[in-house]
Amino acid sequence: MGNRTPLYDAHLAAGGKMVDFSGWDMPIHYGSQLDEHHAVRRNAGVFDVSHMTVVDIQGEQATDYMRRLLANDVANVEAGQALYTAMLNEDGGVIDDLIVYKRDNGYRVVVNCATREKDLAWMEEQTSGFDVVVREHPDLAMLAVQGPEARGRLADLLPSAVAQHASTLKPFTFCEGAGWTVARTGYTGEDGLELILPGEQAPDFWQALLDAGVEPVGLGARDTLRLEAGLNLYGNDMDATITPLEANMGWTVAWTEGRDFIGRAALERRREEDHPVLRGLVLESKGVLRPHQRVITDQGEGETTSGTFSPTLGQAIALARLPAGVTGEVEVEIRNKRLPARVVKPPFVRNGKTVYKYL
Repeated sequence: MGNRTPLYDAHLAAGGKMVDFSGWDMPIHYGSQLDEHHAVRRNAGVFDVSHMTVVDIQGEQATDYMRRLLANDVANVEAGQALYTAMLNEDGGVIDDLIVYKRDNGYRVVVNCATREKDLAWMEEQTSGFDVVVREHPDLAMLAVQGPEARGRLADLLPSAVAQHASTLKPFTFCEGAGWTVARTGYTGEDGLELILPGEQAPDFWQALLDAGVEPVGLGARDTLRLEAGLNLYGNDMDATITPLEANMGWTVAWTEGRDFIGRAALERRREEDHPVLRGLVLESKGVLRPHQRVITDQGEGETTSGTFSPTLGQAIALARLPAGVTGEVEVEIRNKRLPARVVKPPFVRNGKTVYKYL
C-alpha cells in the first residue's frame, strides 16, 4: 500500500481507478480520461495534487538563501506574487522545477513528490551559513481547480477569509487566510486556482466542488492537458543532467548582476556552447508519439521527451530535444517506420484554443 492523500476515500467514492504514482495511491481516471480532459478545456475540473510537497522557508536570511538556491530571482517579485523556477546543481542540471510563493514572512514552495527526499535534503544542505529554517508541511492538502468556469464555480465555496481577494487575483498572484493559500496558477493551460488547505478540510471541500458541477480529474488527463499547454514534466523533459537552456526554461533564469546562484557558472559556459533545445512536434500522419522516440533531422538526431495524442487537436503531439536551429519537417521513428512531423513552438493549446506556431 502506498501513501494516501486525505482524499483517498473520496477518490474511491467517485469511481477513481487507483494506481501507484511515485509511492502514492492516486487516481489515473474516474472512468474516462478523454471526458475529464474535455471537462477542463470546456468547463471545470478538480485535481487532487496533495501528493506534492509543500515547504516553507523562513528566517532573517530567507531571501538571501532563496536567491542563492534558485535560478530565478525572488527579488524580482513582491509579497503576494508567485514565481516559476528551478533548483539547479553545480553543473546547472535541474534538481527540480517548482513554484515559489513570496509571503509577508518568508516563502512557500511546492515541489514534486517524485523528488521529495532529494529536494528536501538539498534544500537543507544549502542552509549552511544562512539564518533560515526549512519546514515541510505534510498536514496540508492541495487541490487544483482548472478550466474556463473554474473560478466562477469556486466563488461561493471558498472560506470568507480568502473569497473576496481570490476573486480579484491576477495570474501568478495569491492570497492567504484561515490556513489557506489560494493561487491563480495551474498546470493545464487553462485559467483556474490552486488551493493549499488544511488536510482535514479537504474531503468536505472536494465534495462541495463536485456538488457545484466541477468534474474530478485524474493523473491521465493531467498529463495530456499539461503537454498540450507545453509545460514540462520533471523526469521526462528535464532532470539533473539537463540544464534549463536545453529544456525551454531559459526564461526562468534571472541573470541578475552579482547574484551567484547555484549552477550559474556552469550555465554561463553552456550558454556559449552549441546545445540541443526543446521544441514541439506535431505528427502529420496517423500514429502516436511517445517519449524516447528517435527524431531524424537534417542537422542530426533528436529524441522525443514527452508525447501523447492531443484530445483537443485530434492529432499526436510531443516535446522533443533537437539540435539547435532545426525547423520545418522532421521524421519520427515509430515502430521502425519514419513518419513526418512538423517542428513547432509550444504551447500547443491555451485557453481551449490552438496556439502553436510553425518553426
